[in-house]
Amino acid sequence: MVDYLLSIWPQGRMDWLALVDIAIVAFLLYEVLKLIRRTRAVQMVFGAVFVVGLYYVSEMAPLPTVNWLISDMLGYIVFAAIVLFQADIKRGLSNLGRAPFFRYLARHRTTNETIEEIVVAATMLASRRIGAIIAIERELGLRNYIESGIPLDSTLTYDLLISVFQPESPLHDGAVIIQENRVAAAACFLPLTVTPQLGTQLGARHRAAIGLTEESDAIALIVSEETGQLSLALDGKVEADITSDQLKLRLEALTQKSESVKRHRVARQTLAP
Repeated sequence: MVDYLLSIWPQGRMDWLALVDIAIVAFLLYEVLKLIRRTRAVQMVFGAVFVVGLYYVSEMAPLPTVNWLISDMLGYIVFAAIVLFQADIKRGLSNLGRAPFFRYLARHRTTNETIEEIVVAATMLASRRIGAIIAIERELGLRNYIESGIPLDSTLTYDLLISVFQPESPLHDGAVIIQENRVAAAACFLPLTVTPQLGTQLGARHRAAIGLTEESDAIALIVSEETGQLSLALDGKVEADITSDQLKLRLEALTQKSESVKRHRVARQTLAP
């Protein structure tokens, strides 16, 4: 295997540039595998491998008709794959942007005061069974979703959050987005997830929160109007029926740069059954 790699390497020898080249390719392949894991793209990969294998078989056999058909359709297949799997591709590029190399571009972290205001508001909304979605921006910007709602750019207080989600408020239908410790916008439209594994017990709010966290690294807090339960969506998954204390620990562990790994583990253990 090593001899084969040396034979196809242009310089014919392995130096530090070759190692860097191999490391970059390995990293990209690893990200692609993470991207397609547990998604519809897995079937696409199997199909692509089959088509490529059939192409080489048609070259060696030879099978000129099969070879011509695959060669002629290859460009169209690539464009079709881009259109069908654009959400997965976008999520993969977003994951690349979260690499440690880009950490110096990180935004301001959510403060303890902001977390306290959010937790108090969510607890009061849950006690009154008033539905709500509160999204917290992290590394990836949520400008597209902010522009879909009503811009506020207001100081974050629990009174403001509770007022926004009152049924008689014109802004209650939609999500509130928190950006750099301020209420950036309300009545924001979020993308609904299309994940088929979700059960019918999850309503539109939960699906919207999951959809947002599938396309970004944001945190989405959901207050159920039917049950009054608090849920937290992250990376396309939901932590359901959490208490206000657990919510505070999770938000601190997920948004505070100064939080230690131990604190994060404690929050995870608290949520464990």
